[in-house]
Amino acid sequence: MRLSAPIYRLKRQAKLLSREQGVTLHKALDRIAKGEGFKSWSHLAKRYAEDRPASHILSELTPGDLVLLGARPEHGKTLMALEIIMEAMKSGAEGAFFTLDYNDTDVAHRLQSIGSDPQKMGATFLLDTSDEIDADHIVEQLKGKPRGTVVAIDYLQVLDQRRSSPEINQQIETLRAFAKEAGHIIILISQIDRKYELGTQDLPTLADVRTPNPLNLSLFTKSCFLREGEVRLEAVA
Repeated sequence: MRLSAPIYRLKRQAKLLSREQGVTLHKALDRIAKGEGFKSWSHLAKRYAEDRPASHILSELTPGDLVLLGARPEHGKTLMALEIIMEAMKSGAEGAFFTLDYNDTDVAHRLQSIGSDPQKMGATFLLDTSDEIDADHIVEQLKGKPRGTVVAIDYLQVLDQRRSSPEINQQIETLRAFAKEAGHIIILISQIDRKYELGTQDLPTLADVRTPNPLNLSLFTKSCFLREGEVRLEAVA
């Protein structure tokens, strides 16, 4: 499926259209979708989800993986993480999404934008927007989840924002050990340093990950970086 611009830019266009013309965001999204040759935004979102590389990425992940998923703002890293979870759930796995950045309504809107209905997922999808989220909290909430559960955490750089939480490196060590022991796939969404945009490389690398506190990135088993629809997944040496 070819779009005139990455989907995050189309959403931005819809928000501008909504403000400029005084229409609801839903109507603005539909207008943008029709301009792309689709009858509605939900139709575009469904096709977009089908054509996204989430299925390929998931096929390259194995139980026990700890994955860093990084991109600059508005390049689709949260949607990609949710899409990977949805792909796993289509195959019978369970999913979980922990976020310190979004509320329940925000997540519901993002799921709907990729053609998923959060109300139909039931107990197979765990959504946690608690302010208590850190590695220990995540491990506790995932106890009893079946092997192969796909988990995304939004996002890496705020896991140690509470003074009572362990330092970030210790938390990543905890998550690495837990992923291996429980057989889960754990994806940590990550910010990319602003300096990256001053460079010439096409996609970020581990060297571009924003690390306000010391962090051993070799604790991750795989990295996945996004930029304007391009994706690179590779093992962490």
